[in-house]
Amino acid sequence: MKQSELFSKTQRSFPKNEESVNAQLLLRAGYVEKLMAGVYSYLPLGLLVLRNIERIVREEMNALGAVEVLLPSLHPKENWQTTGRWKTMDDLYKLKDRGGREFALAGTHEEVIVPLLKKFVSSYKDLPLAVYQIQNKFRDELRAKSGLLRGREFLMKDLYSFHANENDMLQYYEKVKVAYRNIFSRVGLKAIETEASGGTFSDFSHEYQVLTEAGEDEIIYCAGGDYAANAEISQAKEGKQCDLGHGPLKKAKSIEVGNIFPLKDKYSKAFNLSFKDEKGKEHLVQMGCYGIGLGRLLGTIVEVHHDKGGIVWPSEVAPFQIHLLSLSGGEKAAKRAYEELQAKGIEVLFDDREASPGEKLTDADLLGIPLRLVSSEKTASSDSFEVKKRDEEKIELVKKKDLVSYLSRPI
Repeated sequence: MKQSELFSKTQRSFPKNEESVNAQLLLRAGYVEKLMAGVYSYLPLGLLVLRNIERIVREEMNALGAVEVLLPSLHPKENWQTTGRWKTMDDLYKLKDRGGREFALAGTHEEVIVPLLKKFVSSYKDLPLAVYQIQNKFRDELRAKSGLLRGREFLMKDLYSFHANENDMLQYYEKVKVAYRNIFSRVGLKAIETEASGGTFSDFSHEYQVLTEAGEDEIIYCAGGDYAANAEISQAKEGKQCDLGHGPLKKAKSIEVGNIFPLKDKYSKAFNLSFKDEKGKEHLVQMGCYGIGLGRLLGTIVEVHHDKGGIVWPSEVAPFQIHLLSLSGGEKAAKRAYEELQAKGIEVLFDDREASPGEKLTDADLLGIPLRLVSSEKTASSDSFEVKKRDEEKIELVKKKDLVSYLSRPI
């Protein structure tokens, strides 16, 4: 992609009234644009990052044997009355049509997926089953002030699993834990699996927390990795010695990037989602649910991966792998390199703008693409390119003839 063709522009100063680092940098770099508190538009570069996160999540969900659907965001009031959450879910958006009928905007999808599966599940032969979607959610958030970390409209992956018994559900629950660890590792985050309350969903749950001062949660954890719990429900206190000898437990701020709940029969009972076993006896289906906020994940990546110059994208989520800069005297060589790299299927953002070298170099740091290539009068005369990794200071000179093989190495 040619940078001159992007309608979004970088900003020199930090946006006013934005406290969070993720919002400041994503807005400055032209990845997103704020419509109102808690609601953001994804611009071309931001959408590329979001799609990369979706791809990773989708690959891990498919590997679990889950099948993808797309459920409605507009829900009839009756479904929410069936579970009792029409009155108890405080952040549920409610609206009426011109005929006076009442609806909810999807804050979550148990009220839709369970009655849907009721039409298709009737026998033990129909189970187990896992269904997921990537869909917008809406919540009437009172504190929408942390950029993409706390939104009123946001993109979420929710997975629901359906089982003939609790033991089978808990076995699948453990498989999802592995998939979640894979997801967070692939997007460049170290997420700590944390014990937590199940709230209105279940007796207990597990959250995935990323340590950062930008977090609104607090966890008590062992640096050795054998214990972590949300500070609100933890009986252990900071400073207590780890039972396995790893030293004192620590308290730290964190961002929740995912959660999983063993729902058991909470929602299957509400909608009478049941099946008949081999002997014809009827049982309620056992359920689990597993969520990841994709926009929240994107914002967390920025909170963790940035420096004074801007964003530092992990390779697998970056909008492009290479940022090619054309400086004075290097225009022809840059154009040829862009065409050759494009022909070989290598993802390149080509800064072909009529801008000063300082502006291009500053913007390259702000955008945070993993590898920067610079073509200038100096490099063109030696038939080479300046190559620099975004997270390193070292600059290498790579000959044009060696460029493709150099770029074929892992970044």
